[in-house]
Amino acid sequence: MAKSKTDLKSLKPATRLVSTARDYSEHGIVSPAVYHASTILYPTYQALKEQKQTYQYGRRGTPTSRSVETAIATLENGFASKVTPSGLSAITTTLLSFLKPGDHILIPDSIYAPGRAFCDKMLKNWGVAVEYYDPLLGGAVSAFMRATTRIVYCESPGSQTMEVQDIPAIAQGAHKAGALVVVDNTWSGGHYFNVFAHGGDISIHAATKYIVGHSDVMMGAVTCNEETWPRFKDGYETLGQFAGPDDMYLTLRGLRTIDIRLERHMKSAVNIADWLKGRPEVDEVLYPALPGAPGHEIWKRDFTGASGLFSVVLKPQSDAALAAFLDGLELFGMGYSWGGFESLCVPFKPNRTARPWTRQGTCLRFHIGLEDPDDLKADLAAGFERLKAAS
Repeated sequence: MAKSKTDLKSLKPATRLVSTARDYSEHGIVSPAVYHASTILYPTYQALKEQKQTYQYGRRGTPTSRSVETAIATLENGFASKVTPSGLSAITTTLLSFLKPGDHILIPDSIYAPGRAFCDKMLKNWGVAVEYYDPLLGGAVSAFMRATTRIVYCESPGSQTMEVQDIPAIAQGAHKAGALVVVDNTWSGGHYFNVFAHGGDISIHAATKYIVGHSDVMMGAVTCNEETWPRFKDGYETLGQFAGPDDMYLTLRGLRTIDIRLERHMKSAVNIADWLKGRPEVDEVLYPALPGAPGHEIWKRDFTGASGLFSVVLKPQSDAALAAFLDGLELFGMGYSWGGFESLCVPFKPNRTARPWTRQGTCLRFHIGLEDPDDLKADLAAGFERLKAAS
């Protein structure tokens, strides 16, 4: 346990991430233990009746879960956090905790695809009115608010098409109409964008990505402000959500190094995105941290950094040329998810209903890992040669 009694809020973010939740460890051990628990015993009949002891049942919390949840709340500057078994379960648990049949929810057209599927397959069938909106709407969201609107959902940037949303403007319109603002904050790792300082009420993460950081754990996280916490906590517990203790331990271990990892991801991504911008095969680079890219001005205003995820629109390519490019890559894997130490590249086709996708080229999403950027550029350059030969 850290000896200092310094208020964590007075420390810089990187120091807070190293220092937070250390009081859950014991016997001078630096990291909290992994508690595998279902049954937790009560010392007396009176204690059983009162249900006031700190730990009551494994699913209701252990020192392991409290440590990672405290650390994530510190990362996000929120009131309190809960972890869930995946990023998708973080989305679904949040929405189910605050919505009922007859309610209306606004969803950005750029939402993470599994989140969209949940809205279309579950919420609509449950009687919730789901409406997709242009993610670049900003303050004009007010025109879409109804008396039954309970949530305006945001994802900034969109994890494929990279639209940066004007969260403060959206929050102003939503709150005026009495709706909550829920933000998927996965792209920033929670480290480079403060949801609550920009008007959001709840921050959601696929902690699988940058918080874990090593492509080996599925984990979600939800952080609330003080007003939304009681209802979310009740919904979380009613739905029986919890995550495994070993995964929670690895999540906390990953979070400790997110400051230095994100800095490296960002530095390499800016380098490679700028290089890709000059390639003749590339029509457009969609990376908000790149000057001149879509969303750069809002990103510069609201974010303190960028992650390693961005997209590229190539000039139109045949499937044969695209296969030649992708199949021969040696350092870029083809796989879903992102945020780990390894670089990835996958093609995608945007699914849009509110804001048509008008770009005609082939779309690729890149995650820039922790490899040397010169090696990554050499791998991509060889891929472009294969693409050209197959065109």
